[in-house]
Amino acid sequence: MTCYDRRDLGLLLLRLGTGGVLAAHGAQKLFGWFGGHGLEGTGQFMESVGYEPGKASATAAGLAEAGGGTLLALGLATPGAGAAAAGAMAGASAVHAPNGFFAASGGYEHAASLGLAAAGLAITGPGRLSLDHALGHKVDRGWMVPAALGATAAATAVVIGLRNQRLRRREEGEQEALFEE
Repeated sequence: MTCYDRRDLGLLLLRLGTGGVLAAHGAQKLFGWFGGHGLEGTGQFMESVGYEPGKASATAAGLAEAGGGTLLALGLATPGAGAAAAGAMAGASAVHAPNGFFAASGGYEHAASLGLAAAGLAITGPGRLSLDHALGHKVDRGWMVPAALGATAAATAVVIGLRNQRLRRREEGEQEALFEE
């Protein structure tokens, strides 16, 4: 019989809390649950903030949040799950960054906190109260941590970079003329 320690209990609580919030947030996007707007409404919003095509962006974000969150809560495939969720939250943070840090002002505080918790779990691992542990860490190997985080960081940088380019082009197209002709 295994004796669980406070680290295992702490990781379980962190996984359940972070994973649960992420899963619910993704379900809002994918299914319109919990007051969400579903793929259509979320897709329109994604296009309005520069993530195009909107419906595909909403699907990707929803799957990363709902799937990554569910897997984190279960403690299964923790490196990939944490990386996927962290990448989605980096994309959300980019949207909220112009509003500053604090969520009360529409800032990126909440998204950054969820992303950092997910990345921290990807690095630390799920603990012994997890499916990864029960399955002998078949999908939670040490080499998977840098691979998952590296691939996600590269993909996220490309997606956010393309979004920023679109927003700059929109701004340039909407500028008023300096001189009337």
